[in-house]
Amino acid sequence: MAASRVRLADIAAAADVSVSTVSKVLSGRTDIAQETRQRVLAAAQELGWQPRGGAAAIGDAHGLIELLIGGIGTLWALEVVRGAEQAAALHGKSLVVTNLGKEDFSMSAWVASVLAHRSSGVLVATTRADHAELERLRAAGVPMVHIDAVGSEAGEIAQVGVTNWAGVRDATQRLIDLGHRRIGFIGGDPGANVSLERQEGYTAALRRNGIPVDPALIQPGDFMIVGGEIAARALLDLAEPPTAIVASSDLEAMGVYHAASERGLRIPDDLSVIGFDDTVLCEYLSPTLTTVHQPLAQMADQAVRLLSDLAHGDRPPMTRIELATTLVERGSVARVSVPVTG
Repeated sequence: MAASRVRLADIAAAADVSVSTVSKVLSGRTDIAQETRQRVLAAAQELGWQPRGGAAAIGDAHGLIELLIGGIGTLWALEVVRGAEQAAALHGKSLVVTNLGKEDFSMSAWVASVLAHRSSGVLVATTRADHAELERLRAAGVPMVHIDAVGSEAGEIAQVGVTNWAGVRDATQRLIDLGHRRIGFIGGDPGANVSLERQEGYTAALRRNGIPVDPALIQPGDFMIVGGEIAARALLDLAEPPTAIVASSDLEAMGVYHAASERGLRIPDDLSVIGFDDTVLCEYLSPTLTTVHQPLAQMADQAVRLLSDLAHGDRPPMTRIELATTLVERGSVARVSVPVTG
């Protein structure tokens, strides 16, 4: 049947549903059962249906991959963009980067734009996206993959992440092996599963070594420098401050450096510090920062590949790819100092 003559009634007959149901599915409504939605989308694709305005048919997406990111001013973001752009080019696609942090950003307007463009797929690299709006994209059959910063309401969206739990467990264990027992932890964005995973890795290492988990040594953060600095001040102001701190990001670790400097503390002689990410920032801090390496560019590359697989039905929608982390030791950790007595 010619695509220009495909009617909603034709799709409804092929999918054995009502015309109103077809209309709801193709407009991105979320109040349709998943099995029914997939049946309608499959029928539309088989018949070669095209939306008005000349957009591509379902499954015949234009050469655009949309990347929604929470900000573009960090080295973390630059690595993700770099990896996604290179992978998109290998697949013959162009990457469109949208900064959710812009003052005039509208989630609903962005979703409408993605639907109008009939993009090849969407990469989500932020915890602050409106999941109800993202559901509109998924309901319309747009392939979607979360990168790293997975929100607690990610639902059925495919994910590419790293071994956050194991990474922080190994970092904490390294400090324990160096004799540290008072180890502080600075969390990440409270809305992200990765933050919980990293905190659980920290507490797991303590428990495995018979060290009590002290709630006072766990401070909230936001993955940013200021959040790390505020948390570090709270830790260092304790009556019995930590001799080491594990931060949930390299930027938070940089904030720890600032707080330590304010108090005349030397890293690592007076305070050992470990970050998470392994961006180029680590080499420019003094001393250089020991951190948990996560392969950001490779994660973005895998996310683009997963989008392609999802678009062709080669992967289930709940697919999660998890890449390994490694501890990269530099100059910010040392054996705990033992006060001389007597």
